[in-house]
Amino acid sequence: MAVQTRTIKRRIKSVKNTRKITKAMEMVAASKMRKAVNSVIGSRPYSKLAWNTVKSIGSRVDVTLHPLLRKEATVKKVLVLLITSDKGLAGGFNTNILRKTRKRIEEMGEGIEIQTICIGKRGADAMRRMNLPIMASFIDITNNTKFEEVLPIGRMLIDEFTKENFDQVLVAYTDFVSAVTQHPIILELLPLGSEEEMDQIGDVNEVEQIEEKTFLEANEYTFEPSPQLVLNHILPRLVETMVYQAVLESSASEHSARMMAMRSATDAAGDMLDELTFTFNQARQAGITQEIAEISSGKAALEG
Repeated sequence: MAVQTRTIKRRIKSVKNTRKITKAMEMVAASKMRKAVNSVIGSRPYSKLAWNTVKSIGSRVDVTLHPLLRKEATVKKVLVLLITSDKGLAGGFNTNILRKTRKRIEEMGEGIEIQTICIGKRGADAMRRMNLPIMASFIDITNNTKFEEVLPIGRMLIDEFTKENFDQVLVAYTDFVSAVTQHPIILELLPLGSEEEMDQIGDVNEVEQIEEKTFLEANEYTFEPSPQLVLNHILPRLVETMVYQAVLESSASEHSARMMAMRSATDAAGDMLDELTFTFNQARQAGITQEIAEISSGKAALEG
């Protein structure tokens, strides 16, 4: 019986140590999440306006005015920018976006040539397991993301598309809605002004939907000094902005998912401690009862 109680005490100590670790990770993730969410909320209105501008311009101007507006009748080569995390312990964060990306790739069919650019180790590992070519892989970007770090990635996407190496560019990332809700999204980034509707970035209220509809109903644009010059300056910046926003959304989602996962682990450790403590008390009481019984039996034997 003593051996059993010692084993239970070791398990209790181990679970307590684990709970301390998960609680510390939860607090760290919560701190990072607050910073990431502030960045997302601060840049989201600009990104929405940028994307609405892209959709509206792309649907109303001559697509021959700029290479980023080029639309191919048949898509044969696709470049996928996949944004995941470098680390695990984030619940279903990586699993959900990888599952959605895999499903989208399967829907394209076997005749489509696909290459990937990965932000985050988890996504790169998944693409290798799927035997998909990885053009470039980046790490340590989703933690405290800066625009200067994302800028080369946006320019790489623009260069590959303008050189006609790819007919379509997709961005797969996780959209931040709240601390408990994150949605995986696959956005058709290039060509700009695609008719395919993008999932809404974050929560959109009725007023914002009306404003967006009014914005998109603009029938005519006036360019000064010329459409070519304006598009050459504005379109690449809009693409870079959307890539940066996607990384920010993914970063906030990652830290939120990790915080909730660590909170669940801490709660589970607390429940396990309660069960182990109850079992330990039962074992100790059984040991005491056995010792009393042995003493009583010994006394009775001596008296007999």
